[in-house]
Amino acid sequence: MNWNVVRLADVQPSPWRNGGGVTRELAIWPDQGLWAWRMSVAQIDANGSFSRFDGVNRWFAVLSGAGVRLDVNGSVHTLSAFDPPLPFDGSATTGCTLLDGPTQDFNLMVRQGAGRCHMERIHGKFGAALDAPKMIAVYAIETGAAVLFDSEELVLQPHTLAWRTVPPYAPVQMETANALWIEVSQ
Repeated sequence: MNWNVVRLADVQPSPWRNGGGVTRELAIWPDQGLWAWRMSVAQIDANGSFSRFDGVNRWFAVLSGAGVRLDVNGSVHTLSAFDPPLPFDGSATTGCTLLDGPTQDFNLMVRQGAGRCHMERIHGKFGAALDAPKMIAVYAIETGAAVLFDSEELVLQPHTLAWRTVPPYAPVQMETANALWIEVSQ
């Protein structure tokens, strides 16, 4: 399987029902209606509540802007573009307060039972030998990223997502000034 590559600029935004922002769905697997996982970038323009996703594990990372304060079932988390991604239960009552204007944020959602997931922010060099078949993804934020899988090299432009499935013990390396690394076990 080859890399799937999606540029943020090529995806049309979908407005939120509450009018507080827009979402661009970058990747959904296996399809729109019965997805096991999905990745998107949201523009949050106003304070408000997040939609509930029962039976879904969520990861949230601020990409740009001053940041947000998330109240997840009474537990408050202040996040900026320098903080690690936050995992939380999609069924939690979640309120969002902007710290100083709009933000752009990355969201990973994985249905419970569809696999374990992990997301982290990478600055510099990163390498992994994966212990099981996994879907891996890289989102290059404001700078590009270079990814090496076996002998395949992929250079990502800023604001671009690349994802693919890899076999167990696949060696993956990445070099970037600022990107997100994502894993979902199969």
